[in-house]
Amino acid sequence: MTRKESDDARRIAESIDRAAERIGSVWPLHSFVTANPLSGFEDEPFNRAVAEAEELFGGRGYPHPSVFRRAWESGRIDPETLRTELEAHGIDRDPETLLEEMAAAESERAAAEPDDATDAVDRVLSKWLAAFLDEGQAKWPMPNREDGFYRAWRAVAPHDGAVPGPADADDLPETATEALEAVLGEYPEGRWVEILEANLAALPGWSGFVTQRIDDDADPWQGAYPITLTQYLAVRLTLADLLDAPIDLADGTSTGEPDADGGDVPLPEIWLTAWEKSYRERLLDGIDDVTDPADASDGDRPAAQLVFCIDTRSEVIRRHIEAQGPYETHGYAGFFGVPMRHRGYEAAADTDACPPIVEPEHRIVDRPTDTEAAAAREQWTGLATAARKHFKTLKSNLVAAFTFVEGAGSAYGSAMAARTLSPSTVAALESAIAEHVPSRHEAAAPAVDYDSYDDHDHADHDLPQGLSHEEKVEYAQTAFELMGWTEFARLVVFAGHASETTNNPFGSSLDCGACAGSPGGPNARVLAAICNDPDVRATLRERGIDIPEDTVFLAGEHNTTTDEITLFDHDVPESHAEDLESLRADLSRARAGAAAERTASADGETAVDEVERKAADWAETRPEWGLAGNASFVIGPRELTADRNLDGRAFLHSYDWSVDPDGDALEAILTGPLVVTQWINNQYYFATVDNAVYGSGSKVTQNPVGNVGVVQGNGGDLLTGLPLQSLKLDDERPFHQPLRLTAVIHAPLERVTEILREHEDVTQLLDNGWIGDLTVIDPEQENATFRYAGDLEWAADAETVPAAETATPTPTSAADD
Repeated sequence: MTRKESDDARRIAESIDRAAERIGSVWPLHSFVTANPLSGFEDEPFNRAVAEAEELFGGRGYPHPSVFRRAWESGRIDPETLRTELEAHGIDRDPETLLEEMAAAESERAAAEPDDATDAVDRVLSKWLAAFLDEGQAKWPMPNREDGFYRAWRAVAPHDGAVPGPADADDLPETATEALEAVLGEYPEGRWVEILEANLAALPGWSGFVTQRIDDDADPWQGAYPITLTQYLAVRLTLADLLDAPIDLADGTSTGEPDADGGDVPLPEIWLTAWEKSYRERLLDGIDDVTDPADASDGDRPAAQLVFCIDTRSEVIRRHIEAQGPYETHGYAGFFGVPMRHRGYEAAADTDACPPIVEPEHRIVDRPTDTEAAAAREQWTGLATAARKHFKTLKSNLVAAFTFVEGAGSAYGSAMAARTLSPSTVAALESAIAEHVPSRHEAAAPAVDYDSYDDHDHADHDLPQGLSHEEKVEYAQTAFELMGWTEFARLVVFAGHASETTNNPFGSSLDCGACAGSPGGPNARVLAAICNDPDVRATLRERGIDIPEDTVFLAGEHNTTTDEITLFDHDVPESHAEDLESLRADLSRARAGAAAERTASADGETAVDEVERKAADWAETRPEWGLAGNASFVIGPRELTADRNLDGRAFLHSYDWSVDPDGDALEAILTGPLVVTQWINNQYYFATVDNAVYGSGSKVTQNPVGNVGVVQGNGGDLLTGLPLQSLKLDDERPFHQPLRLTAVIHAPLERVTEILREHEDVTQLLDNGWIGDLTVIDPEQENATFRYAGDLEWAADAETVPAAETATPTPTSAADD
């Protein structure tokens, strides 16, 4: 390669890096991660970002006027709050007139005219991306994938009847870089980034998936069949050249900017802010004033303490557990602070079991712990696996299928009919089978200790196998410090969560987001094993965390579809049998209550039957609502929200400011869980306001592709977000209320300010409006509330601040609203 060729390649690579900054990552369905689809725009104010994203992707950034109308007419948008917000932006027209104006502007939204040649490029490129990125679904895989995407496509392009031109591969540039040089060389270098960005945005699902796979160092498919954005763009621009499609797409996707009325703030954002402030007021009205969590305690030891993920679905089951007796519940990130890569028992591959913003630091493998249970399970799973392989063969073998129909077809058809017509019966049968077949959790457990892995294990993997003693102590200590724990019950349960559904491509989106779309049970088991380790407890005692001798830690897993909580209690000693029996009975009653609340049923038993039916019904498009409805994140002691029904809309993270003098625990929460919940919240927001662009449309017309994602119909772009059924009651009426996150922190104001000052990435989310509102309840100022006003300034809520303090704000606060 000459110096000029090397320099050209460098300049192209730099242009691609800059162009890719706006493209969000898209995770595969088997580990679906709910992320902000506009994460590449978080360095800009929300209103400017959604306008630019509308230009780039064609997606709307604010709720439809009809959604605002329903919120206003139902009282969710408080009239006085709306009036105040409008006046603050110099708008004196009445709400009805404004709604009519927004509706009229909506009807004039211009969509980009379809371009047949560009559509052809999209269609052909999507076809070959699906073939190249396939993860085991295709019976006949694309040849030459080990050579990378560009070379593999170059070899088959002459045989593709939809691609005119090349008689053989030698007619095409030899490398991806040469292909890009041939096309981009026709344009000024100053336009390269703009052109490349528009071509990446043309199929944001596929380009986002490629981006994610590149970033995943442990992805075995990327290692075997590499693809880069350079290769992706080389194929796209070469196809555009061959199909005589425009290369410069930068000006072809505009759909118009939001209607601005009130300075630089669009009118829809003013309505959105009023809706968010209305929700904030209702939320704060439902939060009790607690100066010191110890004051709320009666001094008695709880019957048990249960730690759940901060997931909004946990809020419902926690209330119902607490209603059963003297139980404490707490909230903690669902990976329980252990950043690990996990190989489950009987699993074919490792999975990352930590949030996407956290790199796994350990590899943990499940190993058999009960020889008899493992043997029984192996026998059962062997039969089931053989049957699945047989049926899969029949599906792709026409001759064998006839034989099958003649023999076992009637029985198989009866089974299919039963699952279709009577899923409750199937659910009962599956429960009966489960009673006789040991579960994975009964047969195996995570091997936690570093020393339990041999030299071969350590040599063959890029992560440390297991945990050292010091690491175990740190994870236990961090957990208790983040939650502010100083006292322990006889039983302490770490409850991860998972979902149970049938025939659901988006099943992993209902699992634990903190575990990267995987069940949280394994992480809970690891932390329970750590905390039961006598050596760990001895070291913790030296550090001031005194766990009583009679405290036993165990793990569990909350099935968010059925609200059943499975306890992994094989190591619980006989001395705690009575405690365990009582806990099981109360968890069963709590389950019935939670299921009744979620199904709006007065009868808990009927409700349990209904949620079990939904889990077993392969025609059920909405087995559960997932995190739909999420709107707030409360960081503080449970006493803030105890006995309050937050409708499953709040993430709840336990935190006690009084045992965190340096603010280290709060800093970890603000830089970790708060960022992740913002991602989740914005995924639900954008997928609701424009499901066609930022979601994935109706499940009814979706088709899985390559075991990695779904498309609408028989091809096209890989869809990036949640399906319509996860968000809406029907095509027009949203179930999820599209609001940006409201965060509430119970901590000294100065402590919060200092943390924000040290972390510009978090402050940027607030200043740019990606988090809708931040409120601090300051226990050092008689629980006065302060609302974040931007640029590290605060506005005091006059109703909660003593008169003297209102007149003279603290040094870190701004004047009153």
